[in-house]
Amino acid sequence: MRNSRILGVGRYVPERVVTNDELAACMDTSDEWIQQRTGIRQRHFSDGWTGAADMGAEAAREALDRAGLRAEDIQCIVFATLSPDVDMPASACLLQHRLGVAGMPAFDVRNQCSGFLYGLAIADKFVKTATYDRVLLVGSEVHSTGIDLTNRGREVAVIFGDGAGAVVVGPEADARRGILSTHLHAEGKFAEKLWLESPASRSRPRLTEEMISGPDARIFPKMEGRYVFRHAVTRFPEVIREALGANGLTTRDLSLLIPHQANLRISQMVAMGLELSEDQVFNNIDRYGNTTAGSIPIALYEALEAGRIRDGGLLCLAAFGAGFTWASALIRW
Repeated sequence: MRNSRILGVGRYVPERVVTNDELAACMDTSDEWIQQRTGIRQRHFSDGWTGAADMGAEAAREALDRAGLRAEDIQCIVFATLSPDVDMPASACLLQHRLGVAGMPAFDVRNQCSGFLYGLAIADKFVKTATYDRVLLVGSEVHSTGIDLTNRGREVAVIFGDGAGAVVVGPEADARRGILSTHLHAEGKFAEKLWLESPASRSRPRLTEEMISGPDARIFPKMEGRYVFRHAVTRFPEVIREALGANGLTTRDLSLLIPHQANLRISQMVAMGLELSEDQVFNNIDRYGNTTAGSIPIALYEALEAGRIRDGGLLCLAAFGAGFTWASALIRW
């Protein structure tokens, strides 16, 4: 069986930068409070008329260009998002149209913070089994239009930002290079610890005035922060060690870890637990916040630009988030 590898990476973030001080003007918080708990200094917000597919298309075009390919060369589109442009159809179909192509399969993956790695596992298997030769994988999120920018929602609202990243996955002849393995997990009993309840198909009508503006509004994401934090700092190291162990490697072999950018304090605790040096971990949450499915490809793009990823280096991508879901991928660049 042939291997697969990432042929090109692209990213896009909206122009508007929102600082912690700007958020402090509309809710009871401060730059110091946000930085101390999350490590975030700023994030990017869309203009309110830009959807996940719009941003994903910009990232995809750059990834295609860097891979030396045209949109017509893509044989499958996988789109990871928790903030689809519309309830239906899939944002992948809207992205396909924005790229000016048609015919190939296009579908969404809805696994929130782990969505990009779930999508990467799918793309990897498609290429390794020769189902497709070139798969476009996009992670894109518009959080800013769906968060509660008041005191009621501040613990969640200060975390998220908008952005998109994309990769093109294709074949690799050398079994020792490229995507070595992917590892996916979920534990649904914790779903209500981090979720967005409404609108939902289990309600008739799916949306009411009370859901929007009632004392317990249900249209904004809710999180039991400490509970999520405790599970994240356990599952991250587990799934990273799983990936390394499956390939007969240890943390000493790791060139760079790119974790999902959920919270800088989580990344720091994970690095400490794995005894990784600062040079072995890449973080950019301070500038982008949590862009969910977009966070790993955006960080991957920036790590490449900064020269932190080199030919032959061993790279681990890892994520934890709503579901609960967690995942990792090990790559020999």
